[in-house]
Amino acid sequence: MDSIGVLMPVPMSPYLEQELEKRFNLLKLWTVPQKSQFLKDNSGSIRAVVGNAGNGADAELIETLPKLEIVASFSVGIDKVDLNKCREKGIRVTNTPDVLTDDVADLAIGLALAVLRRLCESDRYVRSGLWKKGDYKLTTKFTGKTVGILGLGRIGKAVAKRAEAFSCPISYHSRTEKPELKYKYYPSVVELASNCDILVVVCALTEETRHVINREVIDALGPKGVLINIGRGPHVDEPELVSALLEGRLGGAGLDVYENEPEVPEQLFELENVVLLPHVGSDTVQTDTAMADLVIGNLEAHFSNKPLLTPVV
Repeated sequence: MDSIGVLMPVPMSPYLEQELEKRFNLLKLWTVPQKSQFLKDNSGSIRAVVGNAGNGADAELIETLPKLEIVASFSVGIDKVDLNKCREKGIRVTNTPDVLTDDVADLAIGLALAVLRRLCESDRYVRSGLWKKGDYKLTTKFTGKTVGILGLGRIGKAVAKRAEAFSCPISYHSRTEKPELKYKYYPSVVELASNCDILVVVCALTEETRHVINREVIDALGPKGVLINIGRGPHVDEPELVSALLEGRLGGAGLDVYENEPEVPEQLFELENVVLLPHVGSDTVQTDTAMADLVIGNLEAHFSNKPLLTPVV
């Protein structure tokens, strides 16, 4: 398989790069200055693209690569892959579900705790020497808070399970009600936001869910409510979120994703009721390795004419 061209648009995991180089002819697009010419020169040998949550395979790239057979995403989210174009051309698509569920769900709970208990601000309070001048102020209890989950898939269910350990009542909204679950279902996002203390966004990004967290939803969550976004940045109308936080219409936010990453609204930097992370939901050594192994396993399966491990298309 070492003659098969595999295109990687941006750097991802050093382990993934290393393992791909052992098996395939890995082409690192970010290392070449003339990207368009490079793609043209290598279009006859590139049979696979390895993308991630931020860089996949859009229609333009797919049209540029006539020999492309498979797009293997180093992520669960595949909103950066043109699935319709892939179906049209018979290109297979895979992702990395399940292996990152625990880490992302863990982070959702961590963000909720960090916002309510002001963990980051408390850390700065100690480091700056302010503790010597007096105790830090009282914060807000997490245990028993009502947690609303937008998107009750694998990760959403894992968040619910963890929140239940804190005696948190769980409610949710998803495309369809799940009668087999004991959680309270709300038929709209506004109703969900109106009836929870903490709203966790973990649904897939589609045209329908883009800016699903708008002014109406934010106002329904209210000045004591907390928004946690571990889904995708465009789920949230970011200017509306910023204004709600600045005006006190929203109680707080814990964000791992943003609308125009790595750009983050600077108005959020000084707000103590906001915790900002650099899209690290699944970024642990253990999960990075498991995701990379799944990408490699899908590529090897495809080029060996075996069933894909985690097919999307």
